[in-house]
Amino acid sequence: MRVDIISKREGPRLEDVRAKRLLSENAGTIRRLADQISNGGFTRMRQEQARRNEEPQPEGLLIHSMAGSARPVEPEPYIRVSLNGRVVLADRISGKQMQLLGEIRNSFGSRVFILATEENGFLSPVDDETRHALRQFEGVQIDPALSDLDIARMFGESLGLVDAQHSQQCASGTQSEKGQGLPQDDSSELL
Repeated sequence: MRVDIISKREGPRLEDVRAKRLLSENAGTIRRLADQISNGGFTRMRQEQARRNEEPQPEGLLIHSMAGSARPVEPEPYIRVSLNGRVVLADRISGKQMQLLGEIRNSFGSRVFILATEENGFLSPVDDETRHALRQFEGVQIDPALSDLDIARMFGESLGLVDAQHSQQCASGTQSEKGQGLPQDDSSELL
């Protein structure tokens, strides 16, 4: 039995090199013929492409940046409990998830918090400091009377995002202030 091994050569093929050389040596003639056939349309098309590729000139123009105001570099973290039971540390400024803390799962009619660890099957486990702060909630049944806001407040207190005085104000019915680790309106959050 005979086996032929055909492998790709290094560099371009000889036919391609010859074709590129032929085109580059005759580029002037090719452009002239293209203009003659298109009645000058080929040159106009190339000039229009070059004009579109130029950077805009600010002289005499009013330029408005749509980027908005400069954002602070430091994220403003808060705890968010999504509708599907994911508990995350999110940035209030950008709305992006910073870290998955765990999930609230239904188990035999009750809700249980599962911390995001390798042992629990999570791909991105929490760091040791967060794990230590939230270990008291691991595998614990959550009282059905607790709302998602109450859960976020408890986790925020454990992580040092909410102070005790603020959580008492929230429990008594006053609204939360921005930057205290609680979301302003979490009703439209889907994660």
